[in-house]
Amino acid sequence: MSVRTEQLLKLMQVVGINSFKALGDRAQLSRRAIDTIRQGYAESIKYKDLYRLSQILQTDLHGFMQVFGSLEVEDLAGDISESKNSNDLIASEIDEIRAEYQRLQQKLERQKADSRSEFEQETLQKLESMLLQLPTAAYAAQNNPTMPARNILPLLRPFDELLKAWGIKPIAQVGEQVSYDPHWHELMDGEADLDAMAIVRYVGYTKQGRLLHRARVSIVPK
Repeated sequence: MSVRTEQLLKLMQVVGINSFKALGDRAQLSRRAIDTIRQGYAESIKYKDLYRLSQILQTDLHGFMQVFGSLEVEDLAGDISESKNSNDLIASEIDEIRAEYQRLQQKLERQKADSRSEFEQETLQKLESMLLQLPTAAYAAQNNPTMPARNILPLLRPFDELLKAWGIKPIAQVGEQVSYDPHWHELMDGEADLDAMAIVRYVGYTKQGRLLHRARVSIVPK
């Protein structure tokens, strides 16, 4: 019988444990773990299990490790502390990565919004001539059924849907009579008093309440 086995049996006898199986059951350790301790390799067992075993045997962990292991308990505690610090560092790095991910997500959303706004603005500039001329051509076609231009009317529906999706609204309709307001209307000729009756010749547009183009109007003769 080895010296370590004799030492372990003596500790077990003091606390009334009569077999290695009973010791394993009390300490929640396998028979293999008990044999590892008897062989002098206690440092290979988890710290929390060694501490629980030393409490059951009513001995201090430092003395227990001097007999059943090749490492001092301070060294073992240092390993545990180093492992804990490493885990804390990893957790901190994970938090930093998560924060960076959220920041990049927010940046991407802003870039997407900026890109969409820039795209809409560029498209509006390209369509400016159509925006100003097409409604007038459509009005002329509606009032002259014999004009081939009447055939273009169905083509305006997708265009209207596009403007609606972008939040763009017309200022009045071609041929509509309105009270002249220089903020929303541009005189095609002459001068006019505020609130004078005018007729819309070319449609203007707003985007979410912001003026894009004034409607071009002519004053109705009195």
